Amino acid sequence: MLLIQATRDAVLKPLTTVVGIVERRNTLPILANVLIRKNGSQVSFLANDLEVQITTQADFGVGDETQSTTVAARKFLDILRALPESGDVRLSLDDSKLTVQAGRSRFALQTLNATDYPTVSQVQQWDASFSMPQKALKQLFNQVHFSMAQQDIRYYLNGLLLVLEPGHVRAVSTDGHRLAHSGATVDGLTAQMDAIIPRKTVHEMQRLLADDDTPVQVDLATGQIRFTFGQIELISKLVEGKFPDYKRVIPTGYTRHVQIPREALQASLQRAAILTTDKLKGVRIQLGDNLLRISSSNAEQEEAREELEVDYAQESLDVAFNVTYLLDVLANVKTGDICWSVQPDVNASVLITVPDDEEFKYVVMPMRI
Repeated sequence: MLLIQATRDAVLKPLTTVVGIVERRNTLPILANVLIRKNGSQVSFLANDLEVQITTQADFGVGDETQSTTVAARKFLDILRALPESGDVRLSLDDSKLTVQAGRSRFALQTLNATDYPTVSQVQQWDASFSMPQKALKQLFNQVHFSMAQQDIRYYLNGLLLVLEPGHVRAVSTDGHRLAHSGATVDGLTAQMDAIIPRKTVHEMQRLLADDDTPVQVDLATGQIRFTFGQIELISKLVEGKFPDYKRVIPTGYTRHVQIPREALQASLQRAAILTTDKLKGVRIQLGDNLLRISSSNAEQEEAREELEVDYAQESLDVAFNVTYLLDVLANVKTGDICWSVQPDVNASVLITVPDDEEFKYVVMPMRI
């Protein structure tokens, strides 16, 4: 039975959308497959890893029949990518084989029964819903994602805190050594709640969201979040646990502020980072006499020194930081200058903000080197 006939790129687009969450190793073999459902001309592609589920729609089905199957996602993707761009791709289902034909190329792929494919059970009622431009939500995630923990035993840190307030949404992440905070206004939002979005879900949304003003609908309930935009629906479980009180971490009352060109600081830190060790990524930051000095060294007694002219004539300050934490924020906040706020205390954290965005705040704890 012929299921689909379309150009290679037309089939490749929805498959690429969903295949990102497919793990190469699964406890359930069928989760390495993508679920293809055809209902007349409408075809849906669905992938699921039991935590995140992505579905997308396309309109290239052949005939009025309803049919569904599952096929190895990455194998199918590799075949489509290897086919020539010109000409149509035909997908046919016969017995337990999915046949992919394009010109004189033909592949017969093993399938697994669609009825055995696990799908996420959606909640009956959402507790909070709002809509915002895709580029605004993408920017919100881009500004904080790099501070999420990776495989921390404090599992609630392995994700992003989304805080809903009337007319406002915030995103916060921390790994215990640094914290990133950003926010945006949202029209029509009346609910007040928060949720921890898993790390994998955040990265998928960054990949899928467009840099335009088309809307993304966000629905929240206990234990589950749903994003709907364009032809895509992403449903994810939420991380259970109590996120740290981020308001207590963000310093207030800092009196010493230095405005620094972002690209110049980034380039200096990148050069200084060359002579740091893999285990100890520390750089020393010294402020004084209208100069910001950056230095690093390693076990081979090698040293790097950088200087930037800044407007700072207060007492000298000498503090060390993990250079990776500083480079992360400079790579993700696209602005001309950053504001570096400090206190005259070697144990005090640095607060990094940007002149044109009152919502963004990045806090880095000092380190000893």
